[in-house]
Amino acid sequence: MIPTPPRERELRLDLLRGFALWLIFIDHLPQNLLTWLTIRNYGFSDATEIFIFISGYTAALVYGRAMRERGFIVATARILRRVWQIYVAHIVLFTIFLAEISYVASSSENPLYTEEMGILDFLKQPDVTIVQALLLKFRPVNMDVLPLYVALMLFFPLVLLVLQRSAGLALALSAGLYGLTWSFGLALPAYPNGVWFFNPFAWQLLFVFGAWCALGGAKRMSRILSSPATLSICAAYLLFAFYTTLTWHVPQLNHFMPHIAEQWMYPIDKTNLDVLRFMHFLALAVLTVRFLPKHWPGLASRWLRPLILCGQHSLQIFCIGVFLAFAGQFILAEYSGGALVHFLISVCGILIMCAAAWVFSWYKGVAGKGGSRAKSADGDADLAGGGA
Repeated sequence: MIPTPPRERELRLDLLRGFALWLIFIDHLPQNLLTWLTIRNYGFSDATEIFIFISGYTAALVYGRAMRERGFIVATARILRRVWQIYVAHIVLFTIFLAEISYVASSSENPLYTEEMGILDFLKQPDVTIVQALLLKFRPVNMDVLPLYVALMLFFPLVLLVLQRSAGLALALSAGLYGLTWSFGLALPAYPNGVWFFNPFAWQLLFVFGAWCALGGAKRMSRILSSPATLSICAAYLLFAFYTTLTWHVPQLNHFMPHIAEQWMYPIDKTNLDVLRFMHFLALAVLTVRFLPKHWPGLASRWLRPLILCGQHSLQIFCIGVFLAFAGQFILAEYSGGALVHFLISVCGILIMCAAAWVFSWYKGVAGKGGSRAKSADGDADLAGGGA
């Protein structure tokens, strides 16, 4: 059995998860100045990979300790409780999202909002659609991440059990399922047609890889990750990805891209976590670990505190971000404004998310001092890294 690493606060996880939440919010807005600063414009992967990897990593830290110290049954109960929290958050967000879109569509007398945001089927058949939403088959636009996380966490007790028995076997089984997904087209059906936008059979590889790293895998790879050869390969791959994405925005550069390379690469499938996306995330992760050390003094900076707080309350901040993204989209669509208005809406949304994270942190601190929360060895799932 692989020993669970000692419990130690990893602020880099909070920082990067908060950063991913900001990126997701910005990417959900119409194109503006800030969207050109997100990583999806400079490579194959985006904030989703960061989000899922850190979720797997932190879930293993929290629930791995619970499984080792209290057994499989108790750990499973804790994980399923977290699954229920995420599921309820998704349903509540779904309800608020429907109300928000319906109100905007009726008040602005613009029914195109219902079609653009993917709720037209709900208005046609609300009874059937509600049931499909409860089954996680029907989801409006921008509401695909939480169902994916529910699916990944639902089977995490078994994954964690195998990881603690044999980490290599667990990672091999995960990679095998990923390969079978691509070979046989494994997918979960969506309503009214198609499949889940984020295929859990494919994205589980990144989630399990994150858990594997948390339970000793990253430490075992430390020598490889720090070698000059690895850093050079990762840097070269990131440059290749950057040039490739540059050809999407500057078609003239396509002349320098070999046709055989285009045939091999495209389409770069996000639904099934394309290998190119996975490799791009790994390259980014290697450079991040190399140039953002665990005890970097900047992690204690007050300027990074808002990012860290957002990462510590990720589930709530993600839901707020989805709500704010549509509100911003509505404002930009209904009221004329240039680049400055786009920029201000993006910044205001981020400030609201940071303010909400501060309120959540303040409340938990007050509740903890009041003795209303018992401090256990397992800690809080959000604060210790178990949240989405």
